[in-house]
Amino acid sequence: MSDVGLPTTSPAGVRLAYDVVAADYARHLPDLRAEAALDRAVIDDFADRVAETSTPTVLDAGCGTGRVGRVLRARGLRVVGVDLSPGMLREATAGDREIVCAAASLTHLPLADGSVDGVLLWYSLIHLGPDLVPVAVREAARVLRPGGHVLVGFQAGAGSRDVAPSYRRLGHEVTLVRHLLDVDSVAGELARAGLVEEARVVRRGQGTERDDQAMVLARSDADSSAP
Repeated sequence: MSDVGLPTTSPAGVRLAYDVVAADYARHLPDLRAEAALDRAVIDDFADRVAETSTPTVLDAGCGTGRVGRVLRARGLRVVGVDLSPGMLREATAGDREIVCAAASLTHLPLADGSVDGVLLWYSLIHLGPDLVPVAVREAARVLRPGGHVLVGFQAGAGSRDVAPSYRRLGHEVTLVRHLLDVDSVAGELARAGLVEEARVVRRGQGTERDDQAMVLARSDADSSAP
């Protein structure tokens, strides 16, 4: 059994936890089979919107093992992935050598201003403390080109959940929590970062899901860079 005991809210703690579970994560969640049909439809809609831009490049921010990035790549999009965990990134590049990956934080993205047409934050904000969520949203807006799109996926609600039992069943003793996010608060942070909300979807938990699941789609104003 592997043991990770750093504070769950620290970037180092999150990174080490995911380094430990990376191989099993990739094996048990190789694709979007865990997502509901509605979730997959929202991802498809996001991909369609990005595909209409001039140079369809998506930043998969918190890409993990690249399971969503591979879906976007299959749709003809160029995918750049960032994640705190080198272990997860190794799984991502092993699954698709065309995904460009870098180890980085959501709060300090290693991309230039206005360099991508889409930013995917698919269940990645959930490991940030409440004070860092606005920072990550501003970073997403910073790297987005005018007219680009952001899709955020997360568990909706308040409080936090201990996710260690899920990994304990796979033989890993890690310390890790996820935070539930308020839908209006997420939409508000997107607006404060200069993004325009296009849609939001909230569905009830299904199967083993303990919480409602939410998705918010927003875009950068195409005229924001006009003189």
